Amino acid sequence: MTSLHDQGGGQLSNGFKPRHVTMLSIAGIIGAGLFVGSGHAIAACGPAVILAYLAAGTLVVLVMRMLGEMAVANPDTGSFSTYAEKAIGPWAGFTIGWLYWWFWVLVVPIEALAAGHILNQWFPFIDTWVIALASVVLLSITNLFGVEKYGEFEFWFALLKVTAIIAFIGFGAAALMGWLPLHQGAGIVSLMSQHGGFAPNGMGAVVGAFITIMFSFIGTESVTIAAAESGEPSRNIAKATRSVIWRIGVFYLLSILVVISVVPWNDPALASVGSYQRALELLEVPHAKLLVDLVVLVAVTSCMNSSIYIASRMLYSLARRGDAPSAAAKTSTNGVPRRAVLATAAVGAFIAALNHFAPASLFDFLLSSSGAVALLVYLAIAISQLRMRRIHGDALTFKMWLFPWATYAVILFISAALAVLLFLPEHRAEATSTLCLALGVSLIGIVTCRRRNSLNPAQSAY
Repeated sequence: MTSLHDQGGGQLSNGFKPRHVTMLSIAGIIGAGLFVGSGHAIAACGPAVILAYLAAGTLVVLVMRMLGEMAVANPDTGSFSTYAEKAIGPWAGFTIGWLYWWFWVLVVPIEALAAGHILNQWFPFIDTWVIALASVVLLSITNLFGVEKYGEFEFWFALLKVTAIIAFIGFGAAALMGWLPLHQGAGIVSLMSQHGGFAPNGMGAVVGAFITIMFSFIGTESVTIAAAESGEPSRNIAKATRSVIWRIGVFYLLSILVVISVVPWNDPALASVGSYQRALELLEVPHAKLLVDLVVLVAVTSCMNSSIYIASRMLYSLARRGDAPSAAAKTSTNGVPRRAVLATAAVGAFIAALNHFAPASLFDFLLSSSGAVALLVYLAIAISQLRMRRIHGDALTFKMWLFPWATYAVILFISAALAVLLFLPEHRAEATSTLCLALGVSLIGIVTCRRRNSLNPAQSAY
């Protein structure tokens, strides 16, 4: 298989340093989903939310191992989209690539509006949507510089997020252990006995929370996209993939465990102000809202920046393979696909503006169309790895555990999760709209690939 860097035309740079890739893999895509959105999941299913996080985390670890196997053997900016094209067919690479691009395009206005909401509280004379648009423009500019500048920007922002999460876990643990002269957290056992037990709303609520949690996990796989622009992509991908277990264990499981040990699941403020802020308030930390707002502002800015980067690289990859307008494959003298960046940012900014000028139902519909994209992407990765193993065989230096049984288990689990979501009223719209979107994109992909192959039969030997 040939890397996109070797196919001629616009070339990406190799400006990422190992520390950039390392920090991006650790916290590059942690946004408002962990700091604020986790409160909705906890409010929905109580302390049992830890099971949903554990299931989602286990799934991500297994998927990253499968993706790592393919990416170490063949680093590529298109990552799983390229592997799906080779393993399943051109239509699959087309579908997964465009769905992934669409997902990250929608993350741009979500994070921009979150930043706008925070800044609007500090500067109420500026409308939220104006701040959101301005933030998209500013971060688009950072993406137009060389990738080493983007890597440096994200390195420090990711470091701030890591520091904040570790500080939160450490402070919460110290309070729960009685080491601080502050209001002590009640503890998870005490809270469960007082508020309906471990799963007060039943295990069905845990399944429902799973898709909400998956939304905050997706992006872990993007390190394979970023690593393709580093000097030693295979080594960096293997290193990042091996570290995914402790990253999920520390940043997600431990921090959520602290929250559910401090905040009752039925606390009315949990879903409205966010899990981190409510936990700090109950621990009587001064200026808890300001502290969390500052961290969330850094997180959403970083996540928005990463969203533009990830989506633009996927668009670039699609263009290189003939699945998107060829203009998106052109790069600047410093190796940046500027047209792909500008196109991605423009669509994200337009959707952010829709939130203000169009009916709320339209914005909600657009968001629901990406609700289950993470599961579809992970399903494609698992199927691709299953088939790609036949190509590489024993020549692989980085392999999936317990092959093929672990791969089959992931495929069955994701398929079952998608089926269950169709029967849950609160998630049926998300699952249905995402599957309909995937079907529509797949049909376009089949037609596009057949037309391209009929014009150039030499490329149809898949």
